[in-house]
Amino acid sequence: MLSYSVKGSGPAWVFLHGFLESSSMWESLPLDDLPIQQIKIDLPGHGKSSQLLNTPSIQLMAQEVQLVLDKLSLTHFSVLGHSMGAYVGLELSMHPGFQQLILLNSNCWSDSEQKKQDRLRVAQIVHKAKDIFIREAIPNLFQSPESSKKESTALIEEAKLMTPEAIAFSALAMRERQDFTSHVNEFPEKFMFIHGIHDRLVSVEELNTKVPLSEKHYLNCGHMAHIEAKEEVMEILKMKTNAFNISELKRKS
Repeated sequence: MLSYSVKGSGPAWVFLHGFLESSSMWESLPLDDLPIQQIKIDLPGHGKSSQLLNTPSIQLMAQEVQLVLDKLSLTHFSVLGHSMGAYVGLELSMHPGFQQLILLNSNCWSDSEQKKQDRLRVAQIVHKAKDIFIREAIPNLFQSPESSKKESTALIEEAKLMTPEAIAFSALAMRERQDFTSHVNEFPEKFMFIHGIHDRLVSVEELNTKVPLSEKHYLNCGHMAHIEAKEEVMEILKMKTNAFNISELKRKS
């Protein structure tokens, strides 16, 4: 079973980190200020979770997360996913107990053909030059790599603990993921995007075009909003969780 931790009380929120990260990424945010139960999970091959030996699949990752939720007897849950974590969250959105998903620096569509080729190259490169790939990839996630050296160095050192097989698994899983654009546009109220205007991986224009109806918050940062714009992210999370809790109380009364 995946490594996880549980903290706090209130409606259950599942926190899913991104590629090359772990559940420790959420330590940059004062989540204890939120009126929720936090379930932080290490995805397969990341943090303290063992890697999977099956065919790479985001759907398979979601099934592993679901095992944790079943063990905790969660009948209803929401998800906050960063980058790859949001891809897993999209799979979980098909579960009957799902309530809402916040996509942090992420999107809901499948890879372009060019991106699929890039993923394949990553899966091949890491077997020969894992540390070089990590040292080059992580700083570029920030709006300003030069001014984020301290943060990126810590992330690099953590990512270097991953095996080449685990990195390749995730890269190939993302490469084959499903497209959830139509699903998100069918239920726009269940999906919210927090995004950096300087995010090099997903453009603001693409988000506005492909998911015009969902709530979006654009921040002055790159792909690492939880580090680069943590105060703004927390304000949005407080607003969202408080509003959700109020609506839940009204629904139950």
